[in-house]
Amino acid sequence: MNGGEILGSAARAFIADARRATLATVDPTGRPRLVPICFVLDPDGPVLWSPLDEKPKAVGDPLALARVRDILERPAVSVLIDRWEEDWTRLGWLRIHGTAALVAPRAAGHAPAVNALRAKYAQYSSHALDARPMIAITVDRISTWGAIEP
Repeated sequence: MNGGEILGSAARAFIADARRATLATVDPTGRPRLVPICFVLDPDGPVLWSPLDEKPKAVGDPLALARVRDILERPAVSVLIDRWEEDWTRLGWLRIHGTAALVAPRAAGHAPAVNALRAKYAQYSSHALDARPMIAITVDRISTWGAIEP
């Protein structure tokens, strides 16, 4: 399936407009582990990119992060992107189910993802994203609820 078949224009617009999402991985005991993420969607395919940025973390080495360890052990992940509005007719969410991988700097897709992240989040202009690994989630399927249309 190509990206257009999995992610239609409404889903792509909903994802592009969102500023944050929640990544769900599975820890070694089988429990879900949730972490808020920044992200961009690859314009050419069904891949969501999330950086291992320089925001403060519990560990200094991005490869030692719990989400990275979880992904290396069990790459099946989910991402929830939601929109809250006081007008409840505008509530909506989109859940991505996919397969995550750690992508090294200079690997295919990394540089365009860095550029897109810097365009979306001004805070990344001073982060060395191009020298850090990134999480790439290949979208297998999505589910939605509510108002995801623009």
